[in-house]
Amino acid sequence: MSPSRPRILLIDSYDSFTYNLASLCKRAIPNSIIHIIKNDALPATSLIPYLNRFDAVIIGPGPGSPDIPKDIGAVADIWHVPDHSLIPVFGVCLGLQSLAVEYGAKIKRLNVVKHGLIYRVDHVGTDIFQDVDEIQAVRYHSLHIELSGELDLIPLAWADDGVDDGNVLMGLKHATKPFWAVQYHPESVCTYGGGEDVIRNFWRLAVEWSSTHGRSTQPWDVEVEASIGPQWPSVRPEAVAHEDVVSVPVATQVLRMPRLDIPRLCEMLGVEDDTKDFVMLDSAAAPGRFSIIGCLTSTSPKIAYSVSDAFVRVQQGCHVAHDPLGTLDIWAWLTAYTRARKAHGGSPDVPFWGGLVGYLSYELGSQTLTSLPSRVDTPVRHDDVNLVFVERSIVVDTHSNAVYLQTIIPGDEGWLLDMTQKLDTLSCSTTDRSSSFLAKAPKVKSALPSPVVTLPNRESYIAKIVAAKEWLFSGDSYELCVTAPTRVVAPKAASSVARGTSSSWALYKILRTRNPAPHSGFIRLSPSTLLSSSPERFLSYARPPDGLCQLRPIKGTVRKAPGITRAVAEEMLAGSKKEVAENLMIVDLIRHDLHSIVGEDVHVKQFCRVEEYETVWQLVSVIEGRPAPSIKDKTHSDLGWEVLRGSLPPGSMTGAPKKRSVEILRQLEGAERGIYSGVVGYADVGGGGDWAVIIRSCFKHDAQTIPHPAEASPREQQNEQDSPQGSPHPGDVAVETYSNHTDYTLDRHGALQTKALTDEWTLGAGGAITALSDPVAEWEEMITKVESVLRAFSDLQLH
Repeated sequence: MSPSRPRILLIDSYDSFTYNLASLCKRAIPNSIIHIIKNDALPATSLIPYLNRFDAVIIGPGPGSPDIPKDIGAVADIWHVPDHSLIPVFGVCLGLQSLAVEYGAKIKRLNVVKHGLIYRVDHVGTDIFQDVDEIQAVRYHSLHIELSGELDLIPLAWADDGVDDGNVLMGLKHATKPFWAVQYHPESVCTYGGGEDVIRNFWRLAVEWSSTHGRSTQPWDVEVEASIGPQWPSVRPEAVAHEDVVSVPVATQVLRMPRLDIPRLCEMLGVEDDTKDFVMLDSAAAPGRFSIIGCLTSTSPKIAYSVSDAFVRVQQGCHVAHDPLGTLDIWAWLTAYTRARKAHGGSPDVPFWGGLVGYLSYELGSQTLTSLPSRVDTPVRHDDVNLVFVERSIVVDTHSNAVYLQTIIPGDEGWLLDMTQKLDTLSCSTTDRSSSFLAKAPKVKSALPSPVVTLPNRESYIAKIVAAKEWLFSGDSYELCVTAPTRVVAPKAASSVARGTSSSWALYKILRTRNPAPHSGFIRLSPSTLLSSSPERFLSYARPPDGLCQLRPIKGTVRKAPGITRAVAEEMLAGSKKEVAENLMIVDLIRHDLHSIVGEDVHVKQFCRVEEYETVWQLVSVIEGRPAPSIKDKTHSDLGWEVLRGSLPPGSMTGAPKKRSVEILRQLEGAERGIYSGVVGYADVGGGGDWAVIIRSCFKHDAQTIPHPAEASPREQQNEQDSPQGSPHPGDVAVETYSNHTDYTLDRHGALQTKALTDEWTLGAGGAITALSDPVAEWEEMITKVESVLRAFSDLQLH
């Protein structure tokens, strides 16, 4: 045993709770140093010789089964090291199962799986359970160990699963070797007892065993670190900040405008011109507060990137440059780009002074976990990063009625003065501009066709849920968020066509009225348009030096209706084992993601509280974290892009463990999600940021794509035949959307001659599938989510 700081090796089997376990170990083993390595990073023949540099090993949880070599990696060999290489080992979940299987026990499926559920654990009160009181432990497993015959394994703890599975093994030790393990998850936020105290007992036993057997730890050196990796937490070299950062001042003009109409403000700024880019992040409902409007110029830099490209496309006006990534990834490129464009001196009350605004796709996040299939044969690839750098902005504080005009362009006082005058004029105006245009709009000679809606195939979607549950039973995932796209081919709004204005904007205003949300938004960055009515903040991070990160996952929603009081909603959501289990799994996953970047200081500030929104009740948790001192020193608390990189795609849209879940979902869903279940938001020039999950939203791309063949139901095939352009099959999730612009004319009487003037939109929706999910109920929940956006298309025909 080393006389200096304890050095622990934590072996990660690609789980989404590993860094929670690392944090637990840091608390339980004072002054410890934790190194984390994947179970397949080194072959056992290379890893085992390094064990003499460590004081103990932790075998973490993970997806899969201990009898499948690719699931367990080098872990199986750890249990069989020769006596001279023996080291104290503690296993969790898959770690316990591996220890048991390697010494003759049988692995079996539970009759009723336990994912995110809390059970009492009874124990012997000795060894790792010495002086441990009652344990209420979170369980994440569908496989369990059966001990039979003469084995060198001694059971230490059990959970009573009653008629389902009887007594299920929850803890054991090896009879002669320094190996201990638990089946439950001591690191879960909802495990009470049996967490920190059990790890402390393990460390006490490890120290005693090492002393008794004369084991000593060899000194650490750079060669070992080069193979094993640095201690946790650490910073990627690309994220290290430098002192020579140029910062420009923010010029601000503050106005008080209590009756400012944000849609009219956007129209004054040109949102109705479809030929121009426009970005607006809209706090259209509580608890949202700030609405952000980018005042773009013809040369505002646009940043675009597609996964697997070796360059970033930067466009300013007509000039397009391809900036090679070289040895960087897109996250390091974005970090460098924003650090070179810092600003200071803006109002501290305003979260956005300028910076990048736009969206990041689901595939951008999943690429960091597991490589995407080749896109070489894809005729049209839509951007996975679509951002614009905003230098002039208007931020509306909906709480105080303050309006902030801001610019980071030097010598731009003229714009501030001009915009102040325009806003004064807008505030004084009593004319409803849109009504005056509608009054003069030409009459439509023929009735516009109804929107053609192509829903996912019901039988196919339900079959995917059944298949997802089999992955849960096999131990590969605890939760899977299965999704599918709905296509809507909708005629453009007649009034917009008549006036030559944006039908997309007309649709957004309807969506904003029908389904107001705290993270609404209108993003038109050609060729793509996103209309967001998202209720869910994904990640916000404060400006340095604070660096506070906050995530607010939503799992559990009940639509408001007569009789659905807060008390009823509380019972349906917080009182539901299924809803709380779903939320808990994502909370534990998010803690892991955040711990992986910032270090130990991560806390659950709110767990499964029912919050009231404009149209729904939702079950919301809040997780916060701050960077450790060592991380602050190296990054100056400028960690936004790194936290995004470590947290995407949103766990609420994947499941856990995240990597295996993403791979399973790709197989189940058959193609890419694109914009849906990515994030929309901003990265501020002051170092802060705020991003929302792209749900309850729709999007289109103004470029035709070639659909992939897939099976459609007879009803959907009929819809395709009835539609002038046809509708994609429901399985074609790789084909996002396109716009079909058809000519129109006015006759000599001023009547509009209409043709098939349509937009095609995609709406994504889905739900978290657990072992408790009912496939038909999940289908109905998905359709309910789709309908929250679909209703806007019917109203569009009245405009």
